[in-house]
Parts: sequence; C-alpha cells; structure tokens
Amino acid sequence: MTDAIIRFDKVVKRFGDLTVLDELDFEVKKGEKVSIIGPSGSGKSTVLRILMTLEGIDGGVVYVDGEPLWHELREGALLPAGEGHLRRMRSKLGMVFQQFNLFPHMTVMRNITEAPVKVLGLSRKDAHLRAEELLDLVGLADQAKKFPHQLSGGQQQRVGIARALAMRPSILLFDEPTSALDPELVGEVLTVIGRLAEEHDLTMLLVTHEMRFAREISDRVCFFDRGQIREEGTPEELFTDPSEDRTREFLKAILD
Repeated sequence: MTDAIIRFDKVVKRFGDLTVLDELDFEVKKGEKVSIIGPSGSGKSTVLRILMTLEGIDGGVVYVDGEPLWHELREGALLPAGEGHLRRMRSKLGMVFQQFNLFPHMTVMRNITEAPVKVLGLSRKDAHLRAEELLDLVGLADQAKKFPHQLSGGQQQRVGIARALAMRPSILLFDEPTSALDPELVGEVLTVIGRLAEEHDLTMLLVTHEMRFAREISDRVCFFDRGQIREEGTPEELFTDPSEDRTREFLKAILD
C-alpha cells in the first residue's frame, strides 16, 4: 500500500532466545482504525513499544509516514538512527498506556500542558487553552486542578488520552487502555475512544482484549499469534467467520 502511514517490513524482535516478532509484515493506512488482538506473549504490545521507540528492533525496517523509524538514510544507505531523528519521528505518535503513567505531583492541567510547553515550544497560555479543549473532549472540564490520586482510574485514563492528544500526533496508539480499570469504569474510557474514532481524522492502532469494542470501532482487526499476523480482516469477517483454526480457537476461548 502506498498510503500506509505505518509499515513493518520483515521486522524481527528478540528478547534473548525468544523471538517476539518473526519477520513481521504489517501496514496501517492513514486514518485507519486497526485493532490488534491475540493471546498474551504474541507480540501485540511490542509493536506499539517499537513504534514509540521504547524497544529497538533486531531486523527489518519500520516506516512511519514514509520515513524509516529506527534508521536514517545517509549516503544512500540505511544506518541506525541518531537521537535527533528518533525524537523527530516520535513526535508523530501519541500513546495511551495501560497504567496511565501520569505524574503524581502535577495537577491534571499540568500533566497535559507540560510536554507541549517543553517539547513543542507552546506558550503556557496556548497550552492551557488546548488542555481546556481536550479536557472538555474527554468529559473532565471540571477536574483540571485535581491531582491524579484524587481521580478514579477511568478519569486518570481519560487524562492520559488528553495528554497524548495535546502533542498533536497524527497516530494514536492504545496499549490495553482498559486493562487496569475496574469493570464499571471501562465504559467511560471506551466511550471517549469511540468518540475520537468517529469525530477525528486520526490513525488509531489499538491493542485490546475488549472484543466487542474492537468490533465496533475498527476498520480492520488483526489476530496476532507467535509474532506474526495469523489472520486479518474487517470486524465482520474476523469475528463472524474466521478462516483460521487458531483464530477460531482464540475467539471461542475469549468470548465463551
């Protein structure tokens, strides 16, 4: 696909003797909403961590917005990227983590404004105005002065979404965004993510165990197993009539 904003080309990732991604080929189009599902240890979250430059790769090339992520083209050759290149590429992506990762000593407002001021160079005033818009978007306009410990898990995760959006990424990554939440708080976070998907022209890549949500939000669902995509298709295709035995086995176990 020429319009892929994310492309993994024969990407290998190992942890010691364990191959987590095994020559993975994977693409996401600009504006596409893609969910990654699969068993624990299948490499799902590793894909996101590689995109956020939290984990390096052992083979292949990752492209983001047409440029190599972990490499730079110098004198006609792909060479390991320097920190300046990684920092520039990283600015294209925002990530919402499982464990919220908010700064406990900062207010909600400061959690959202700190990076835009220090990294993007926004004025405090502009960053504040942007944060107010985002807090309204995630339904937390009245929580700006609170600290993370004063919020529920669902509220903290919604702050995490606002913080990721504050950096104006073109790609938003979600790593099991509801897995650390009590069941009654899951819905409020999924509602916000669903609204983002409907109303904003973001490319979204979600690792999730919420099958119903993946079915509702996704343009495409990819089933990962042992470091490879075993099957992919529209939500209707994958959830209603999967073609692979391994996919059927996984869905039966998780949906029953």
